[in-house]
Amino acid sequence: MGMQAQYLSKVEVEAGLAHIEAAPKQNGTLAMIVRRPQDGERERLAEGMLDRTVGLEGDNWKTRGSKRTEDGSAHPEMQLNLMNARMIDLIAGSKDRWALAGDQLFVDFDLSETNAPAGTRLAIGETIIEITPMPHNGCKKFTQRFGVEAVKFVNSPIGKALHLRGVCARVVQAGIVREGDSIQKL
Repeated sequence: MGMQAQYLSKVEVEAGLAHIEAAPKQNGTLAMIVRRPQDGERERLAEGMLDRTVGLEGDNWKTRGSKRTEDGSAHPEMQLNLMNARMIDLIAGSKDRWALAGDQLFVDFDLSETNAPAGTRLAIGETIIEITPMPHNGCKKFTQRFGVEAVKFVNSPIGKALHLRGVCARVVQAGIVREGDSIQKL
């Protein structure tokens, strides 16, 4: 995965908004699955097992822990990170750079607050996941990988309303997910 990419300008990022907003609202597609075995490592998977205890099997969510829990353990409402595939496609430049975002599931699906607020359940493959209220924001690593304008955009009022940086979720029903699986809003 090459770290170098051409960062988009504010105008270029904003020009992609209409395409992102046109993402499916009821039935979408799982475009990519990425596991993070260790910090800084990424593995693209054709299929993955979502588990209620560990999240995506082989991912470091459980062992990495969280600054948002008192004891530093993994936050139960941050098992999975989902990002709109149209957004990452816009800012990444090429599909081989999507995984750098650090999310596990890239979805061609409208993750906006209006369409998929906290509590929304999505059926993906054999699984059911639930969007949680935990915020998912663009950070320093995201800025280094995709540029200042991309981070400003995802953290802007419109970016927040559309959840362009993505959403956090938890596994409700365990099972296998495969790249290309349909996503259905329940």
